[in-house]
Amino acid sequence: MISIVLIEPENPGNIGAIARAMKNFDLNKLVLVNPKCRINQESKNRAKWAQDILKNAKVAKFDYLKKFHTLVATTSQLGTDYNIPRSPITPEQLASKLNVNKNIAVLFGREGIGLRNEEIQMCDFVVTIPTSKKYPTMNISHSAAIVFYEIFKAIGKNKVGEQIKIAGKAEKEHLMKLINLELDKMEFATPSKKKTQQMIWKRIIGKSFLTRREIFALMGFFKKLN
Repeated sequence: MISIVLIEPENPGNIGAIARAMKNFDLNKLVLVNPKCRINQESKNRAKWAQDILKNAKVAKFDYLKKFHTLVATTSQLGTDYNIPRSPITPEQLASKLNVNKNIAVLFGREGIGLRNEEIQMCDFVVTIPTSKKYPTMNISHSAAIVFYEIFKAIGKNKVGEQIKIAGKAEKEHLMKLINLELDKMEFATPSKKKTQQMIWKRIIGKSFLTRREIFALMGFFKKLN
């Protein structure tokens, strides 16, 4: 199940426009986290035939994000190999990974500043839309529509893997605990280098969309190292 999460949306018109784009591409779960505006007549006018999405939209706090197995951040600010939290994949790459996942949230940030670094660090990986270097930042509803389109293409054409059970959040956290136990035994030149290793392992686990069988095998491997 895919949910679209807007973090502290500020413009009611944008909420309506995103709801309309969701309807175009068969997405129906909209979550507003700590919204700074209300769904109003402007929202409804922009949503057109997506009134049901607005009506059923859930207003929640940040803690609500803990219910998802996988969190995907969207940003226009590119990272480098050394800025691990902002190392991105494209919407097309994202869509190719969603054919076996059942509980994922795609996060869109504030209209002005987007997602904060700490919010991006919460997520399993980051999606960026390739745009012109002269003007890289897109309107939030336009960027959302592109992401929705790529998801729709992948889900509509490719149902491969629906029978496969994907590792849940608790299982991924347990694997990370085992990895951290091994990292605790190692010597690092600085605390930041150890933190980098922890962050890289978290990204690898998040991007891999491990099945339960795969993650149990990895747990067994790391337990044998103890």
